[in-house]
Amino acid sequence: MSEFIISIANESHIDFVDVICLTMAESAAQRGTGIAKRSPEYIATKMREGKAIIALGKKGEFGGFCYIETWSQGKYVANSGLIVNPDYRHHGLARRIKEASFKLSRKKYPDALIIGLTTSLAVMKINSDLGYYPVPFSELTNDEAFWTGCQSCVNYEILKGKDFKNCLCTGMLYNPDDNMKSRKWNFIKKSKIYERLVRMKRAIFTKDKTFSLLNLLSI
Repeated sequence: MSEFIISIANESHIDFVDVICLTMAESAAQRGTGIAKRSPEYIATKMREGKAIIALGKKGEFGGFCYIETWSQGKYVANSGLIVNPDYRHHGLARRIKEASFKLSRKKYPDALIIGLTTSLAVMKINSDLGYYPVPFSELTNDEAFWTGCQSCVNYEILKGKDFKNCLCTGMLYNPDDNMKSRKWNFIKKSKIYERLVRMKRAIFTKDKTFSLLNLLSI
């Protein structure tokens, strides 16, 4: 695997915007679920603002990307659009990018609640190691702009149909308040439960007729 340098994206990285958008679209199609689409202009703006992380190989090959979004004057922050080039997956690159994005979020918005929505157990594991824990959607944010950002996701109609209270995604939260540290989630202990929950939600929300109690109990 090539060695990758993880850095804060800037104006010099705008040439990678098209491949980033393409990788996001392909990743969403492969998963059949939630990565909200973003325009090249949107991604370029994040780079210019210093609100994105990019991974590049020593020869300039694209490795991965993640960006920061904020709501309610910086009270809520999310590390969004985490992607890794398919050629370099399963080597820990996603974790390195997410950790760098998390550190950047904490530096720029030290008092913010960092929120996340994901259907990926791998991302949930990374989040839990960073101090996130699962929460109901009601604990995320009531800022309408947050949910508007989900409109380009293939699961938006499910979210809308559930009155923005549930979806295939699991909501996660990092709270910088020291008093919340006791809520740190033991992913290893709870992951099997959440794997079953994700499978059950997918079956119920998408009306998957192949789903059965046997599917739920088998891992």
